[in-house]
Amino acid sequence: MTKGPVRGELMSPENMIVSGQDEVFTVDPLRDPRWTGLIDEHPVASIFHSRAWLQALQVTYGYEPIAVTTSQPSEPLRNALVFCIVRSWLTGHRLVSLPFSDHCEPLVAEAEEFNVLMRFVEALRKGQAWKYVQVRSTNATLSFEGYFNEAEIYCVHRLDLRPDLDVLHRRLHKDCIQRKIRRAEREGVRYKAGRSESLLAQLYGLVRVTRVRQRLPPQPIEWFRNLVACMGANVCIRVAFQEDRPVAGILTLNQGRQVVYKYGASDPDRTHLGGTPMLLWEAIKQAKQDGAESFDFGRSDLDNPGLITFKERWGAERGRLVMWESPGPIPSLPRGRQTMEYAKGLLGWLPSGVQTMAGRLLYRHIG
Repeated sequence: MTKGPVRGELMSPENMIVSGQDEVFTVDPLRDPRWTGLIDEHPVASIFHSRAWLQALQVTYGYEPIAVTTSQPSEPLRNALVFCIVRSWLTGHRLVSLPFSDHCEPLVAEAEEFNVLMRFVEALRKGQAWKYVQVRSTNATLSFEGYFNEAEIYCVHRLDLRPDLDVLHRRLHKDCIQRKIRRAEREGVRYKAGRSESLLAQLYGLVRVTRVRQRLPPQPIEWFRNLVACMGANVCIRVAFQEDRPVAGILTLNQGRQVVYKYGASDPDRTHLGGTPMLLWEAIKQAKQDGAESFDFGRSDLDNPGLITFKERWGAERGRLVMWESPGPIPSLPRGRQTMEYAKGLLGWLPSGVQTMAGRLLYRHIG
Protein backbone atom coordinates (compact mmCIF):
# COMPACT_ATOMS: atom_id res chain seq x y z
CA MET A 1 0.00 0.00 0.00
CA THR A 2 1.15 3.53 -0.65
CA LYS A 3 0.02 6.86 0.70
CA GLY A 4 -0.87 9.04 -2.23
CA PRO A 5 0.92 7.48 -5.22
CA VAL A 6 -0.66 5.12 -7.70
CA ARG A 7 2.59 3.20 -7.85
CA GLY A 8 6.00 4.30 -6.69
CA GLU A 9 7.16 4.97 -10.24
CA LEU A 10 4.08 7.05 -11.08
CA MET A 11 3.77 9.41 -8.16
CA SER A 12 5.92 9.93 -5.11
CA PRO A 13 4.45 10.34 -1.59
CA GLU A 14 5.60 13.91 -1.28
CA ASN A 15 3.45 14.78 -4.30
CA MET A 16 0.30 13.37 -2.73
CA ILE A 17 -2.71 15.59 -3.35
CA VAL A 18 -4.99 16.04 -0.35
CA SER A 19 -7.75 18.40 0.64
CA GLY A 20 -7.20 20.22 3.91
CA GLN A 21 -6.29 17.65 6.54
CA ASP A 22 -7.79 14.72 4.63
CA GLU A 23 -5.41 11.92 3.72
CA VAL A 24 -6.00 9.64 0.76
CA PHE A 25 -4.28 6.29 0.35
CA THR A 26 -3.97 4.05 -2.69
CA VAL A 27 -4.36 0.30 -2.25
CA ASP A 28 -4.02 -2.71 -4.50
CA PRO A 29 -7.38 -4.51 -4.32
CA LEU A 30 -5.79 -7.71 -5.59
CA ARG A 31 -3.34 -7.84 -2.68
CA ASP A 32 -4.76 -5.84 0.20
CA PRO A 33 -6.25 -8.38 2.65
CA ARG A 34 -8.91 -5.87 3.70
CA TRP A 35 -10.53 -5.67 0.26
CA THR A 36 -12.72 -8.76 0.54
CA GLY A 37 -14.08 -7.56 3.88
CA LEU A 38 -15.13 -4.24 2.37
CA ILE A 39 -16.90 -5.98 -0.52
CA ASP A 40 -18.67 -8.40 1.80
CA GLU A 41 -19.92 -5.64 4.10
CA HIS A 42 -20.64 -2.60 1.94
CA PRO A 43 -24.34 -2.40 0.98
CA VAL A 44 -23.77 -1.29 -2.64
CA ALA A 45 -20.82 -3.55 -3.45
CA SER A 46 -21.38 -5.89 -6.39
CA ILE A 47 -19.64 -8.63 -8.32
CA PHE A 48 -17.90 -5.90 -10.32
CA HIS A 49 -16.01 -4.81 -7.19
CA SER A 50 -14.86 -8.34 -6.43
CA ARG A 51 -11.24 -9.44 -6.53
CA ALA A 52 -12.16 -12.21 -8.97
CA TRP A 53 -13.64 -9.76 -11.50
CA LEU A 54 -10.57 -7.52 -11.19
CA GLN A 55 -8.28 -10.51 -11.66
CA ALA A 56 -10.12 -11.50 -14.84
CA LEU A 57 -9.74 -7.96 -16.21
CA GLN A 58 -6.04 -7.93 -15.39
CA VAL A 59 -5.24 -11.37 -16.79
CA THR A 60 -7.22 -10.87 -20.01
CA TYR A 61 -6.53 -7.26 -20.90
CA GLY A 62 -3.52 -6.25 -18.81
CA TYR A 63 -5.40 -3.56 -16.89
CA GLU A 64 -3.94 -2.44 -13.54
CA PRO A 65 -6.48 -2.29 -10.68
CA ILE A 66 -6.13 0.51 -8.13
CA ALA A 67 -8.36 1.76 -5.32
CA VAL A 68 -8.30 4.98 -3.31
CA THR A 69 -9.53 5.30 0.27
CA THR A 70 -9.44 7.59 3.29
CA SER A 71 -8.97 4.60 5.60
CA GLN A 72 -5.64 4.44 7.42
CA PRO A 73 -3.40 1.43 6.67
CA SER A 74 -3.85 0.17 10.23
CA GLU A 75 -7.66 0.12 10.14
CA PRO A 76 -10.32 -1.76 8.14
CA LEU A 77 -11.37 -0.27 4.83
CA ARG A 78 -14.43 1.94 5.34
CA ASN A 79 -14.65 3.32 1.82
CA ALA A 80 -13.05 3.10 -1.61
CA LEU A 81 -13.26 4.02 -5.24
CA VAL A 82 -11.85 1.29 -7.46
CA PHE A 83 -10.50 1.81 -10.97
CA CYS A 84 -8.44 0.14 -13.63
CA ILE A 85 -5.60 1.99 -15.27
CA VAL A 86 -6.15 1.44 -18.99
CA ARG A 87 -3.08 2.14 -21.09
CA SER A 88 -3.75 2.27 -24.81
CA TRP A 89 -1.86 3.79 -27.72
CA LEU A 90 -5.11 3.63 -29.69
CA THR A 91 -7.71 5.16 -27.35
CA GLY A 92 -5.53 6.89 -24.75
CA HIS A 93 -4.45 6.29 -21.16
CA ARG A 94 -7.27 6.65 -18.66
CA LEU A 95 -8.76 5.63 -15.33
CA VAL A 96 -11.99 3.61 -15.62
CA SER A 97 -14.32 2.34 -12.90
CA LEU A 98 -14.57 -0.32 -14.23
CA PRO A 99 -13.98 -1.64 -17.77
CA PHE A 100 -16.66 -3.98 -19.17
CA SER A 101 -18.65 -3.59 -15.95
CA ASP A 102 -22.33 -2.67 -16.18
CA HIS A 103 -21.94 -0.41 -13.16
CA CYS A 104 -19.43 0.17 -10.36
CA GLU A 105 -20.76 2.23 -7.47
CA PRO A 106 -18.49 4.37 -5.30
CA LEU A 107 -18.15 2.51 -2.00
CA VAL A 108 -18.75 5.46 0.28
CA ALA A 109 -21.04 6.15 3.21
CA GLU A 110 -21.52 9.86 2.69
CA ALA A 111 -21.05 12.59 0.11
CA GLU A 112 -18.03 14.14 1.82
CA GLU A 113 -16.05 10.90 1.58
CA PHE A 114 -16.80 10.84 -2.12
CA ASN A 115 -15.76 14.47 -2.55
CA VAL A 116 -12.42 13.91 -0.80
CA LEU A 117 -11.65 10.88 -2.94
CA MET A 118 -12.70 12.57 -6.17
CA ARG A 119 -10.54 15.61 -5.52
CA PHE A 120 -7.61 13.25 -5.19
CA VAL A 121 -8.51 11.26 -8.31
CA GLU A 122 -8.93 14.38 -10.44
CA ALA A 123 -5.56 15.72 -9.26
CA LEU A 124 -4.05 12.33 -10.03
CA ARG A 125 -5.48 12.40 -13.56
CA LYS A 126 -3.98 15.80 -14.23
CA GLY A 127 -0.65 14.84 -12.71
CA GLN A 128 -0.39 11.71 -14.84
CA ALA A 129 -1.76 13.45 -17.97
CA TRP A 130 -4.39 10.74 -18.37
CA LYS A 131 -7.04 11.39 -20.99
CA TYR A 132 -10.02 11.08 -18.66
CA VAL A 133 -11.54 9.42 -15.59
CA GLN A 134 -14.79 7.48 -15.92
CA VAL A 135 -17.21 6.34 -13.20
CA ARG A 136 -20.38 4.27 -13.81
CA SER A 137 -23.03 4.85 -11.16
CA THR A 138 -26.76 4.67 -10.47
CA ASN A 139 -26.40 6.66 -7.23
CA ALA A 140 -28.42 9.86 -7.57
CA THR A 141 -27.49 11.12 -4.08
CA LEU A 142 -23.80 11.75 -4.84
CA SER A 143 -22.77 15.06 -6.38
CA PHE A 144 -20.84 14.18 -9.51
CA GLU A 145 -21.36 17.50 -11.27
CA GLY A 146 -18.46 19.24 -9.55
CA TYR A 147 -15.99 16.81 -11.09
CA PHE A 148 -17.69 15.11 -14.03
CA ASN A 149 -19.93 15.60 -17.03
CA GLU A 150 -22.59 13.14 -18.13
CA ALA A 151 -20.95 11.20 -20.95
CA GLU A 152 -23.65 8.62 -21.54
CA ILE A 153 -26.91 7.47 -19.97
CA TYR A 154 -28.20 3.91 -19.81
CA CYS A 155 -30.92 2.14 -17.93
CA VAL A 156 -30.49 -0.85 -15.65
CA HIS A 157 -33.08 -3.40 -14.54
CA ARG A 158 -33.20 -5.32 -11.28
CA LEU A 159 -35.74 -7.92 -10.24
CA ASP A 160 -36.60 -8.15 -6.54
CA LEU A 161 -36.43 -11.85 -5.64
CA ARG A 162 -37.86 -11.53 -2.13
CA PRO A 163 -41.49 -12.29 -3.08
CA ASP A 164 -42.55 -15.95 -3.31
CA LEU A 165 -41.70 -17.75 -6.54
CA ASP A 166 -45.34 -18.07 -7.59
CA VAL A 167 -45.72 -14.29 -7.19
CA LEU A 168 -42.67 -13.73 -9.38
CA HIS A 169 -44.11 -16.09 -11.98
CA ARG A 170 -47.47 -14.31 -12.04
CA ARG A 171 -45.67 -11.03 -12.73
CA LEU A 172 -44.09 -12.39 -15.91
CA HIS A 173 -45.70 -11.11 -19.09
CA LYS A 174 -48.17 -13.82 -20.06
CA ASP A 175 -47.69 -13.71 -23.82
CA CYS A 176 -44.06 -12.69 -24.18
CA ILE A 177 -42.45 -14.55 -21.27
CA GLN A 178 -44.73 -17.22 -19.77
CA ARG A 179 -45.86 -18.47 -23.18
CA LYS A 180 -42.27 -18.69 -24.48
CA ILE A 181 -41.19 -20.69 -21.45
CA ARG A 182 -44.05 -23.12 -22.07
CA ARG A 183 -43.11 -23.23 -25.77
CA ALA A 184 -39.58 -24.32 -24.87
CA GLU A 185 -41.01 -27.09 -22.70
CA ARG A 186 -43.33 -28.28 -25.49
CA GLU A 187 -40.52 -28.25 -28.04
CA GLY A 188 -38.41 -30.47 -25.81
CA VAL A 189 -35.74 -27.83 -25.25
CA ARG A 190 -33.42 -28.95 -22.46
CA TYR A 191 -30.48 -27.23 -20.85
CA LYS A 192 -27.17 -27.90 -19.17
CA ALA A 193 -25.55 -25.75 -16.49
CA GLY A 194 -22.00 -25.59 -15.23
CA ARG A 195 -18.54 -24.21 -16.01
CA SER A 196 -17.05 -26.86 -18.29
CA GLU A 197 -14.94 -26.04 -21.34
CA SER A 198 -17.59 -27.73 -23.47
CA LEU A 199 -20.36 -25.45 -22.20
CA LEU A 200 -18.11 -22.42 -22.53
CA ALA A 201 -17.32 -23.31 -26.16
CA GLN A 202 -21.02 -23.76 -26.94
CA LEU A 203 -21.90 -20.43 -25.35
CA TYR A 204 -19.06 -18.71 -27.18
CA GLY A 205 -20.23 -20.13 -30.50
CA LEU A 206 -23.59 -18.45 -29.91
CA VAL A 207 -21.87 -15.22 -28.81
CA ARG A 208 -19.90 -15.15 -32.05
CA VAL A 209 -23.05 -15.63 -34.13
CA THR A 210 -24.87 -12.89 -32.21
CA ARG A 211 -22.03 -10.37 -32.44
CA VAL A 212 -21.45 -11.00 -36.14
CA ARG A 213 -25.18 -10.50 -36.73
CA GLN A 214 -24.82 -7.15 -34.95
CA ARG A 215 -21.75 -6.41 -37.11
CA LEU A 216 -19.56 -6.17 -34.01
CA PRO A 217 -16.41 -8.12 -33.14
CA PRO A 218 -16.98 -10.72 -30.39
CA GLN A 219 -15.18 -10.57 -27.09
CA PRO A 220 -12.09 -12.80 -27.00
CA ILE A 221 -12.81 -16.31 -25.77
CA GLU A 222 -9.96 -15.84 -23.28
CA TRP A 223 -12.14 -13.34 -21.43
CA PHE A 224 -14.79 -15.99 -20.79
CA ARG A 225 -12.18 -18.59 -19.86
CA ASN A 226 -10.59 -16.20 -17.39
CA LEU A 227 -13.97 -15.35 -15.86
CA VAL A 228 -14.52 -19.05 -15.20
CA ALA A 229 -10.97 -19.55 -13.89
CA CYS A 230 -11.04 -16.51 -11.60
CA MET A 231 -14.62 -16.73 -10.34
CA GLY A 232 -15.06 -20.45 -9.96
CA ALA A 233 -18.41 -21.26 -8.37
CA ASN A 234 -19.55 -17.63 -8.70
CA VAL A 235 -20.05 -18.01 -12.45
CA CYS A 236 -22.60 -20.24 -14.16
CA ILE A 237 -23.05 -21.01 -17.85
CA ARG A 238 -26.42 -22.30 -19.04
CA VAL A 239 -26.92 -23.56 -22.58
CA ALA A 240 -30.27 -24.65 -24.06
CA PHE A 241 -30.40 -27.39 -26.68
CA GLN A 242 -32.91 -28.69 -29.18
CA GLU A 243 -31.76 -32.25 -29.62
CA ASP A 244 -27.98 -31.73 -29.72
CA ARG A 245 -27.93 -28.25 -31.21
CA PRO A 246 -27.28 -25.22 -28.93
CA VAL A 247 -30.07 -22.69 -29.39
CA ALA A 248 -29.42 -20.20 -26.56
CA GLY A 249 -26.94 -19.53 -23.80
CA ILE A 250 -26.51 -17.20 -20.82
CA LEU A 251 -23.76 -16.48 -18.31
CA THR A 252 -24.60 -15.31 -14.80
CA LEU A 253 -22.41 -14.08 -11.94
CA ASN A 254 -23.08 -14.43 -8.21
CA GLN A 255 -21.99 -12.14 -5.38
CA GLY A 256 -23.56 -12.40 -1.95
CA ARG A 257 -27.32 -12.07 -2.36
CA GLN A 258 -27.08 -10.75 -5.93
CA VAL A 259 -27.12 -12.57 -9.25
CA VAL A 260 -26.11 -10.72 -12.43
CA TYR A 261 -27.18 -11.73 -15.94
CA LYS A 262 -24.03 -10.67 -17.77
CA TYR A 263 -24.02 -12.33 -21.19
CA GLY A 264 -26.64 -13.90 -23.41
CA ALA A 265 -26.76 -15.11 -27.00
CA SER A 266 -28.97 -17.24 -29.22
CA ASP A 267 -29.27 -18.93 -32.59
CA PRO A 268 -31.18 -16.39 -34.73
CA ASP A 269 -32.98 -19.18 -36.58
CA ARG A 270 -34.32 -20.70 -33.36
CA THR A 271 -35.32 -17.79 -31.15
CA HIS A 272 -38.95 -18.87 -31.54
CA LEU A 273 -38.20 -21.91 -29.37
CA GLY A 274 -38.02 -19.77 -26.23
CA GLY A 275 -34.54 -20.89 -25.19
CA THR A 276 -33.44 -17.60 -23.63
CA PRO A 277 -36.63 -17.04 -21.56
CA MET A 278 -36.40 -20.64 -20.33
CA LEU A 279 -32.75 -20.19 -19.28
CA LEU A 280 -33.45 -16.91 -17.52
CA TRP A 281 -36.38 -18.42 -15.62
CA GLU A 282 -34.20 -21.36 -14.57
CA ALA A 283 -31.53 -18.91 -13.40
CA ILE A 284 -34.09 -16.91 -11.43
CA LYS A 285 -35.47 -20.04 -9.78
CA GLN A 286 -31.98 -21.18 -8.82
CA ALA A 287 -31.09 -17.74 -7.49
CA LYS A 288 -34.24 -17.74 -5.39
CA GLN A 289 -33.45 -21.21 -4.08
CA ASP A 290 -29.92 -20.11 -3.16
CA GLY A 291 -31.21 -17.18 -1.11
CA ALA A 292 -30.47 -14.35 -3.54
CA GLU A 293 -32.53 -11.19 -3.09
CA SER A 294 -32.01 -9.52 -6.47
CA PHE A 295 -31.50 -10.53 -10.08
CA ASP A 296 -29.68 -7.90 -12.11
CA PHE A 297 -30.63 -7.89 -15.80
CA GLY A 298 -27.75 -5.55 -16.61
CA ARG A 299 -27.66 -2.32 -18.53
CA SER A 300 -29.39 -1.39 -21.77
CA ASP A 301 -28.83 1.37 -24.32
CA LEU A 302 -31.67 3.87 -24.32
CA ASP A 303 -31.91 3.46 -28.09
CA ASN A 304 -32.68 -0.25 -27.72
CA PRO A 305 -36.36 -0.15 -26.66
CA GLY A 306 -36.89 -3.79 -27.56
CA LEU A 307 -34.33 -4.96 -25.00
CA ILE A 308 -35.68 -2.58 -22.37
CA THR A 309 -39.22 -3.86 -22.90
CA PHE A 310 -38.04 -7.47 -22.73
CA LYS A 311 -36.44 -6.90 -19.32
CA GLU A 312 -39.45 -5.05 -17.95
CA ARG A 313 -41.71 -7.93 -18.96
CA TRP A 314 -39.98 -9.94 -16.23
CA GLY A 315 -41.22 -7.49 -13.62
CA ALA A 316 -37.79 -5.88 -13.26
CA GLU A 317 -37.59 -2.29 -12.05
CA ARG A 318 -35.83 0.27 -14.22
CA GLY A 319 -33.05 2.49 -12.89
CA ARG A 320 -30.91 5.26 -14.39
CA LEU A 321 -27.23 4.60 -14.97
CA VAL A 322 -24.85 7.43 -15.82
CA MET A 323 -21.34 7.19 -17.20
CA TRP A 324 -19.61 10.20 -15.69
CA GLU A 325 -16.37 11.44 -17.22
CA SER A 326 -13.80 14.07 -16.30
CA PRO A 327 -13.18 15.92 -18.49
CA GLY A 328 -16.38 15.30 -20.44
CA PRO A 329 -16.25 13.86 -23.96
CA ILE A 330 -15.81 16.37 -26.76
CA PRO A 331 -17.37 14.29 -29.57
CA SER A 332 -21.13 14.26 -29.86
CA LEU A 333 -20.98 10.47 -29.79
CA PRO A 334 -19.77 9.11 -26.41
CA ARG A 335 -16.33 7.51 -26.37
CA GLY A 336 -17.29 3.89 -25.79
CA ARG A 337 -20.08 3.91 -28.33
CA GLN A 338 -17.93 5.86 -30.78
CA THR A 339 -15.25 3.16 -30.67
CA MET A 340 -17.81 0.41 -31.27
CA GLU A 341 -19.42 2.36 -34.13
CA TYR A 342 -16.02 2.69 -35.75
CA ALA A 343 -15.51 -1.05 -35.33
CA LYS A 344 -18.93 -1.76 -36.83
CA GLY A 345 -18.22 0.43 -39.83
CA LEU A 346 -14.76 -0.97 -40.45
CA LEU A 347 -15.28 -4.63 -39.57
CA GLY A 348 -18.99 -5.27 -39.92
CA TRP A 349 -18.82 -6.78 -43.38
CA LEU A 350 -15.71 -8.90 -42.87
CA PRO A 351 -15.82 -12.70 -42.46
CA SER A 352 -16.62 -13.94 -38.96
CA GLY A 353 -13.12 -15.35 -38.47
CA VAL A 354 -11.58 -11.95 -39.17
CA GLN A 355 -14.03 -10.30 -36.78
CA THR A 356 -13.11 -12.79 -34.06
CA MET A 357 -9.42 -11.99 -34.47
CA ALA A 358 -10.21 -8.28 -34.48
CA GLY A 359 -12.03 -8.69 -31.17
CA ARG A 360 -8.95 -10.28 -29.62
CA LEU A 361 -6.87 -7.31 -30.75
CA LEU A 362 -9.28 -4.44 -30.07
CA TYR A 363 -11.14 -5.13 -26.84
CA ARG A 364 -8.29 -4.19 -24.53
CA HIS A 365 -8.40 -0.70 -26.11
CA ILE A 366 -12.18 -0.34 -25.64
CA GLY A 367 -12.51 -0.89 -21.87
